[in-house]
Amino acid sequence: MSKTNQKMSGRPRSAKSHQAILKAALELLGEVGFENMSIEAISIRAGVGKTTIYRRYKSKEELVADAIESIRQDVVIPDTGNLDNDLDELIENAAQITLSPLGKQTVAMIISSAASNYQFAQIYWTKYLQPRREAFASVIERAKMRNEIQADVDSGLIFDSMSGIMLYALIFPPETESWTTYVRRALHLLL
Repeated sequence: MSKTNQKMSGRPRSAKSHQAILKAALELLGEVGFENMSIEAISIRAGVGKTTIYRRYKSKEELVADAIESIRQDVVIPDTGNLDNDLDELIENAAQITLSPLGKQTVAMIISSAASNYQFAQIYWTKYLQPRREAFASVIERAKMRNEIQADVDSGLIFDSMSGIMLYALIFPPETESWTTYVRRALHLLL
């Protein structure tokens, strides 16, 4: 055996195995919940070794965060030239992602997992929510430059408030108006 062959560090990562791992993690998350699932159970269901999982992920929390994100669509940050139109596009995009049966299930998994596991919450915040929050800040900054809102508006607080309003309306749907109309109305009150 040549020295080149001896230095190879194993087989290349398989996209099929990766998808099987994500699918198994989501299935187990839905069946037994975050706290009761294990890397061993995920590996058995996915038909891969635990080392295959640990080559990709440092922890169960990181794996579950990626599994959840694998079924969510990216949020596109609009730039229509008008804050109201930008917010309308964001709300419509959120409605398409969140109000579907899969979207509702995904939101429930995120909330449940984050509420029961601080490490998962931190990983999800760092890898997924914080980048979205920072991207959303560009919408608010453009609105400030166009003098559509006050210069001291806190974009992070608006993002957090918008997220809270959306989650509340998802759990307790408004009775007299649509989800999107309710969220728009609440945001207009904030801004």
